Amino acid sequence: MRQDTELETTSDLAVADRLEMPPEAMLELAREAAEILVRRRGELAGEGAWDGEFRDALEERLMEDPPEEGQPAADVMERAVRDVLNLALRLDHPGCFGFVPSSPTWPGVVADFLAAGYNLNACNWLVGSGPSQLECVVIEWFRRWLGMPETAGGLLTSGGSAASLDALVAAREAAGYPERATVYMSDQSHPAHVRAVKIAGIRPDHARIVPSDGRSRIDLDALARMVAEDRAAGRNPIAVCANAGATATGAIDPLPELADFCAAEGIWFHVDAAYGGFAVVTERGRRLLDGIERADSVGLDAHKWFFQPYEVGCLLVRDVSTLEEPFGVQPTFLQDSLWGSGHPNLTDRGLQMSRSARALKIWMSVQTFGMAAFRDSIANGLDCAARAEAYIDASPMLECLSPATLSIVCFRVRPAGGEIGAEIAEETLDELNREVLARLFWEDPAFVSSAVVSGKFALRVCIVNYNTTWDDVRAVLEATERFGREALGKL
Repeated sequence: MRQDTELETTSDLAVADRLEMPPEAMLELAREAAEILVRRRGELAGEGAWDGEFRDALEERLMEDPPEEGQPAADVMERAVRDVLNLALRLDHPGCFGFVPSSPTWPGVVADFLAAGYNLNACNWLVGSGPSQLECVVIEWFRRWLGMPETAGGLLTSGGSAASLDALVAAREAAGYPERATVYMSDQSHPAHVRAVKIAGIRPDHARIVPSDGRSRIDLDALARMVAEDRAAGRNPIAVCANAGATATGAIDPLPELADFCAAEGIWFHVDAAYGGFAVVTERGRRLLDGIERADSVGLDAHKWFFQPYEVGCLLVRDVSTLEEPFGVQPTFLQDSLWGSGHPNLTDRGLQMSRSARALKIWMSVQTFGMAAFRDSIANGLDCAARAEAYIDASPMLECLSPATLSIVCFRVRPAGGEIGAEIAEETLDELNREVLARLFWEDPAFVSSAVVSGKFALRVCIVNYNTTWDDVRAVLEATERFGREALGKL
């Protein structure tokens, strides 16, 4: 037994040495990584917004057994850049207009590197008092920007999906966990809400999809009818999910009217502002988002229009106790983490126990550049979208299908005037625009995605990159016109 103990001690020392690197090698690897990233940022605008590879080719490159012995770290990193990191949508490209892209600031990127290096866990005050306090600071910034009351609070999440789930759990608990609960959302709502309904234990068919109007906003009359019918049938409405920037069109639901309705009906009012919420820091955005301050909960994504690296979403609730009651579970193995009543344990406000220090990147970015720079960058997205809508309206080749409420514009190729424009059937127009989208994908350096607006296939641009200029937007609109003319010539 004594001999075995000695062998185990020797083995432990050897294993520890095998997973460490000398300080010089650590610094060299970090320098090389930083040089790669800085060089990439400098070259980004001159490259295409997308690159990718088919699965069979990547299987051939990457599907292998893990090596028994290690390789030089620089070689491993070079392979990662070539075969993994470069083969993706470049979401921070100034011509990336598809989906909802992301353009992180460099201080935000460095903050994630620091947080990973410090191996922080922002689960509770004992484990991470500094990260916990910084998260409280950032949450307070958001609360003030939205105009929510001082009782409001929340936490940073992995993104909008987690925020939606936490919000619906809070809504369910605030309603007393009723049987036959129902939740209401627009046909323009993000699918995260449907998933959240299922995970929260509400029947999938009790996720009520309310039709939208001609402006992609929730139909208030239809909502009122559905709630009344459900109450009459013995169901229990517990939450309405509104859009403050619908993902497809950027539409903003009538927030003041919805707040009035939910207050009168005793229903939790959740606002999904994951994409559009940070427009509130601008004067124009504040006007557009009037009523958001009356919500019971608001979801935001700082990795969208607040220029942060993934993953940093946020959930704010009107009364922070509505999160702490359902999520504040205290197992005995965490009894040592209770450090006075004035020290919030953020893990008691959401579904995650272990949590990265997400606030650091927001704080470092804002401290480095200041809020004026953030306001100007968000206003640039609003301005570019408005100019895009004006360009489309003036173009004889293009038709606007949804207005630029925030920074998303949906449009299509449809020649105005002349015999050919009047004679093209809707099915043919859809096919024509799919062809144009394909050509944009393969032949243009920008990246554009699509949507369906009022049953019509639409091209869609979302402008949330602080490096995007009007020239970038105009270039993709001109390319759309050019590809449209060529496609029309084949009809």
